Amino acid sequence: MKHLVSKFIFVFSFFLLVGCKKNENTENVKSEIAKNSIEYASGLSIVKHEGYSVVTVSNPWPNANKNYTYILKEKTAEVPDSLQSYPAIKVPLESVVVTSTTNIPFLEMLEVENKLVGFPHTDYVSSEKTRALIDKGAVKNVGQNEKLNIEQLIELTPDLIVTFGVDNNNPMLDNLKKSGLNVFIQADWMEQSPLGKAEWIKLYGALFGKEEKAKELFDKIVLSYNQAKKLVAGKKAASTVLYGSMYEDTWYVAKGNSWVAEFMKDAQANYLWADLKGTGSEGLSFEKVLVKAKTANFWIATGAVKNLEELGKNNPHYTEFDAFKNKNVYNFESKLGATGGTIYYELSPSRPDLVLKDYIKIFHPDLLPGYEFTFAAKLN
Repeated sequence: MKHLVSKFIFVFSFFLLVGCKKNENTENVKSEIAKNSIEYASGLSIVKHEGYSVVTVSNPWPNANKNYTYILKEKTAEVPDSLQSYPAIKVPLESVVVTSTTNIPFLEMLEVENKLVGFPHTDYVSSEKTRALIDKGAVKNVGQNEKLNIEQLIELTPDLIVTFGVDNNNPMLDNLKKSGLNVFIQADWMEQSPLGKAEWIKLYGALFGKEEKAKELFDKIVLSYNQAKKLVAGKKAASTVLYGSMYEDTWYVAKGNSWVAEFMKDAQANYLWADLKGTGSEGLSFEKVLVKAKTANFWIATGAVKNLEELGKNNPHYTEFDAFKNKNVYNFESKLGATGGTIYYELSPSRPDLVLKDYIKIFHPDLLPGYEFTFAAKLN
């Protein structure tokens, strides 16, 4: 699909150039505009033209069998015939439903949270600003991700529903489309690059006519992230790190190319499973984890635990790790919103610079002496 879109852009630009040689400067500007504005995200492409943008979402879920292309069309724009087969979305949006808490910070950063009219399972939302909108009834609870309330969505008639799929069988997405609702499938959750996840703010910039604002905000995040990386550039990755916790009878460790592993690499820490190829996680037995990580300097524990006592009660064998004995256990998921939503899940994808600084504070505390954790908490 990307090849076809790129071929169209080339041919379309060529004929424009031939037909409009009289205004060479204007053509140069158009040529500059018609480029993919995405630098880090692997699953998103945004090519802006005069009056419309071509947005392509690739790899929307694991082993996806198709990509998705959308045309974001301004009011008076003329879209070429070759793009007419793709769903057209009128922009800027006046109302939207999103289905992941990771989208909430993007809306707030662009100051368009008041355009949000619906969200599934609103208790998951932690942001005080959006919670205030929920509490006064401006944002409706529209069911659950896997079972959205289609009748309520039809009543709300949002300009767009931004949602996601988990595999090639998504009956809910099909039902939404059959109901005449405009649906956009996004894939920010598939990104493994910390900056790649954050760059999806540019999608919301395009949807709400705030492209320049989105770029400005993202550029600041990139600068902040890279400045944090420079702090540890000369440091040796000496600290060994255990990650995860038991879930039922399995310990899930993050693979070496995962989002989590990328943070630890950039924070100059020696993550013990950094050589485990792939993204996502790998299920291991407790015995295998203990053999490899018994003497690890640090443990980044998963789950909303508050202290070491609670962690030890979850599994008495946890006390066998040196990191537990030495009280070097940290957790990123213990801070919750007013209705129980996990702040880390909501905010961290859009602010990877703050996540990285938390990791640096853990592994190299001397480099950020006055810094206070945004997400992390040391378990005492």
